[in-house]
Amino acid sequence: MEKLGKLNTLLLGLQHVCVMYGGAVAVPLIVGPAIGLTQEQIIYLISFDLLACGIVTLLQVIGGKGFGIKLPALMAVSFIVVEPVIAIGSVHSITGVLGAVMVSGIIVAILSGVIGKLIPYFPPLVAGSVILIIGVSLMPVAMKNAAGGVGSPTFGDPMNLMLACFTLVSFLLLNTLTKGFLKAVSVLFAMILGTILAGFLGMVDTSGFIEASWFTMVTPFYFGVPTFDFSSIITMTIISLIIAVESIGVFLTLGEVCGKEITEKDVEKGLRAEGIGSFISGIFNSFNHSTFSQNVGLVLLTKVTQRSVVVTAGCILIFLAFVPKVAGLTTMIPLPVLGGAMIPMFGMLLSAALGMIAKADLSKPSNQLTIALGIGVGLAVKGVPEAFDKFPETVQLICGNGVVMGTITLVVLNAILNGKTNPSITHHHSIPEIQPSMSQNINIHP
Repeated sequence: MEKLGKLNTLLLGLQHVCVMYGGAVAVPLIVGPAIGLTQEQIIYLISFDLLACGIVTLLQVIGGKGFGIKLPALMAVSFIVVEPVIAIGSVHSITGVLGAVMVSGIIVAILSGVIGKLIPYFPPLVAGSVILIIGVSLMPVAMKNAAGGVGSPTFGDPMNLMLACFTLVSFLLLNTLTKGFLKAVSVLFAMILGTILAGFLGMVDTSGFIEASWFTMVTPFYFGVPTFDFSSIITMTIISLIIAVESIGVFLTLGEVCGKEITEKDVEKGLRAEGIGSFISGIFNSFNHSTFSQNVGLVLLTKVTQRSVVVTAGCILIFLAFVPKVAGLTTMIPLPVLGGAMIPMFGMLLSAALGMIAKADLSKPSNQLTIALGIGVGLAVKGVPEAFDKFPETVQLICGNGVVMGTITLVVLNAILNGKTNPSITHHHSIPEIQPSMSQNINIHP
């Protein structure tokens, strides 16, 4: 491919940022209110998120000795972390979350060579079922926001639900009637349209944007010194392993797109960069990162595979992190608008999960039993986590987490009933997600 000029590289990099931005900022927007952060803290959480996204992207794309996949892989916080982060943050505050993120990153970096060898135990049947549990678990979060947010005096107000429906319909029209770039950012544009309508209805709070400064220095450990709780670390480590499995699928897909054969050593370097990135992310007040499948879709769409484009995107993200006004603008999005956008975003988790599960032979009793018990246990625990309230706190956080318990059940049952799966089968988890639609960080791979 011919060499790109500086302007084209900048524009293509900016396009990558636009495609991932809605999904990237959605995670702190969802997590922040759920764990009790103020609007000012959420603004900074978004800035920290953008900084970490940029740093981890550069680690992955530029690479170094022993780390980095060195392919055009844009990194950002995965939606898979939302549910466990809220669960941990509600008990141990955000400092407990960040401590768990840092340790889980170290574990992934150390075990990067081993994780690739465990892939046969995470076939599409297992990975898809885990993502299904996560998608179903997140839907109540979307609906609560659509209704106005828990604790809001206007919770359940018809105007809130109307605004959420308007945002949802806007997304459907944009995603269905447009093509290419506009289709890829349809969720972001739907939220913009929803916020504009909310502004006319007097439902937009501009105080966060007005009070946010134009420039700030990013502060490590802004929320305080990280705390380290064993159960939280176990939970985030399991989530990190799930993210790692999905990242391997994207690495292989990118290798195919870029004409590079991905070896076990390449996978090890990619996962090591992911682990190092999570450790750095914890220092800078953010969460675990993974490759964004919608940006892989953009690579396919544009046929531009130069790493310089994604490096540019990473630099843009770092720049935006130092401008809180950008994050303040994002916090103007009313909760009903965010809830309306969350429904399709989380729904894509379900769609992708079903596509992955469909790759398995569902006529086999062993597969049926694995799905039935794995998803059943996960959703049962998610529905009634208080069933473990009489257990010690550490046990509560693990056994009361539907995603974790569902994952453990699925992996163990599949290993017992089906044994190891041919790795060549498991290496295609993410291919259904690389369509340039709205798989907003749903890195199953937003």
